[in-house]
Amino acid sequence: MESSNGILLDSGTNELEIIEFQIHNNSFGINVIKVKEIIQPLPVTFIPHAHPFIKGIIQLRGEVLPVVDLRKVLQLGESTTNADEKYIVTEFNKQKVVFQVQNVTQIHRISWDQIEKPSDLYSGDEAKIIGVIKKNDNMILMLDFERIVTEINPETGINKNEIKKLGKRERSSKRIVVAEDSSLLRKLIHDTLYEAGYENVEFFENGKDAFQYLESILMAGKNILDEVQLIITDIEMPQMDGHHFTKKVKNNEQLSQVPVIIFSSLITDSLRHKGEIVGADDQVSKPEINQLILKIDEHIK
Repeated sequence: MESSNGILLDSGTNELEIIEFQIHNNSFGINVIKVKEIIQPLPVTFIPHAHPFIKGIIQLRGEVLPVVDLRKVLQLGESTTNADEKYIVTEFNKQKVVFQVQNVTQIHRISWDQIEKPSDLYSGDEAKIIGVIKKNDNMILMLDFERIVTEINPETGINKNEIKKLGKRERSSKRIVVAEDSSLLRKLIHDTLYEAGYENVEFFENGKDAFQYLESILMAGKNILDEVQLIITDIEMPQMDGHHFTKKVKNNEQLSQVPVIIFSSLITDSLRHKGEIVGADDQVSKPEINQLILKIDEHIK
């Protein structure tokens, strides 16, 4: 596996590195930041009555980890055994999951604005593709790994029922801007915030659109704090990622007054510093939606 550039990425540059891998001659990608390591296949223990996507479990340095067969997830046939098989060990949403792929080729450094959002014409509600990258004559499809894991185990997703435990609240006058590329998560976040009393929420598919909206408020001569009391952003988004979006907000004298909470599956002990560097006021790991609501309550007076 070759890296296009060995220099570590700085926070807020709107760049990422992706690992390209193949399944049946199709190219797919995963953000390097999700990957703990890439290993040779290990002996797999079969689990009766497990989800069809689960090949079994392995033991890796004392940890028992599930193995997901991406061929089955993508409906590209059954797994086979060959010399190119690799296991990609990942960590996101505060859990570790192993994905079996056919071949790992190289690492690409690209900008988020090079990732095109899939067209509704071919993506649909059930699609597991969150972005398309054109590399020469090839196309690399970025997979929605969070969605894959949630489909296998819905308990790992956002549970809006947790919000009911907070009781009745009055927050409808508060205005929140949310940048989130997943239509599924936008719906879940909308329903959850509504349940928590936050009814005035403006959603955007990426940081670029959200930042342009905030700029339009300033250009209209309005006081930003009268129009927006809080910003919530994901990290992985086409066009402009959440770290770059946060950095641009915090580098603007007027916008910097608005609290920013990063709500992402990539909030881990080893990655939290990236959000701190760009000036995020708080960071919450998906799917801890109840923790997000409590943080919103802290920052909106």
